Amino acid sequence: MNRLGLGCALGLASLPLSLSADPARVTLEQASDGTWQLRRNGEPYVIRGAGGYEQLEVLRESGGNTIRTWGVEQLGPDASGEPLLDRAARLGLCVLVGLWVDHPRHGFDYGDEAALQRQRERILTTVRRYKDHAAVLMWGLGNEMEEDGSDPRIWRELEVLARLVKAADPDHPVCTILAGTYNDKVRAMMPHYSAMDLLGINIYGGAEGVDDALAAQGWERPYLITEFGPVGHWEIETTSWGAPIEPTSAEKAATYANAHRAMIAAKRQLCLGTFCFLWGQKQETTATWFSMFLPSGEKTPSIDAMVRSWTGVEPIHPSPVIHGLQADFREKTIAVGSQHTVTADVTAPAGAELQFDWQVVAETHDRKFGGDPEERPPVIAGCVVKQNGATVDLRLPAEPGAYRVFLYVRDGHGGGAAGNFPFKVE
Repeated sequence: MNRLGLGCALGLASLPLSLSADPARVTLEQASDGTWQLRRNGEPYVIRGAGGYEQLEVLRESGGNTIRTWGVEQLGPDASGEPLLDRAARLGLCVLVGLWVDHPRHGFDYGDEAALQRQRERILTTVRRYKDHAAVLMWGLGNEMEEDGSDPRIWRELEVLARLVKAADPDHPVCTILAGTYNDKVRAMMPHYSAMDLLGINIYGGAEGVDDALAAQGWERPYLITEFGPVGHWEIETTSWGAPIEPTSAEKAATYANAHRAMIAAKRQLCLGTFCFLWGQKQETTATWFSMFLPSGEKTPSIDAMVRSWTGVEPIHPSPVIHGLQADFREKTIAVGSQHTVTADVTAPAGAELQFDWQVVAETHDRKFGGDPEERPPVIAGCVVKQNGATVDLRLPAEPGAYRVFLYVRDGHGGGAAGNFPFKVE
């Protein structure tokens, strides 16, 4: 297999060095055989996307061509003062620009006409400000605001908003993003909301079945997978005390690759692209569950999986991979202050000089719903007794409670991996 090095020329003809400064006209066109195609200035555009707005140089070098944002605040300048859309255009990337639509679970009342009008004005202000920027690909009107999909007022308001956005900017499609397809929500939406151009679905476990689920609910138009990644912490096995068991870096990489392949190859050919999540780093149940980069910035095997998926090319420096962590107290309750050994099953290219960083971290007490911001739990000092690469002797915390053993592995070439498991002491 060919190899691709981050920082070297890719030879990817579909990625311009930068975008023209002129606004782009983006259209959806249906062929005589019923298939759909996204076109940008008349040319076919297949989305190879990532959710996030960090490490954009790495995204371009990895074969990606599009990013997705969630709200207007993410379009602001970075530390160097360069606004996000300008940075994307300079790198030849397009943006699915998120227009935040407020959620009932955050206190928004879809029966409050004054609040609805303020939201309409806020969204239109954003559209008018940015619609002529060359990096804008389409508008992402809302993200998971529908909850279980049973409130028709939300769908009707999205219809109003979509019509307003399209009147203000007829040159870019409107996409609305839902949390999965459960509860027959797409079928519930369709009688009330027809103005959007294509649907976005955020899906984790069961991503390979999205096309069949949409077909079963009567959706016959194009769609995007606007978030996908490892099995979510809400849909995975837990310990007896309720701690979700995070997949290994090897399992996550396989999930990204398999899900992307299945969704793009779905038989109806209505999926016009995918956005892996998260092209960045965040605390959500753990600091590593959805993060495609380590907290210190290294790329993980999940990014290598997307490089292979987007380009068919093997990275020159594949990240190390953690296949598992073994310990006699893994996912168990054990005595406070007891001493134990943990070993890691790690693979890396021949000659890689790996650095191992072992930590004991408190289980989060700030777990939120729907990706809302969480406070990162503290590292517990004094737990590492002796470390020898992939093996560590730990003294478990003296304070009763739930914790995790974390391992971060770095290769010195910008690659890394993370793994963890929960345990409890009493």
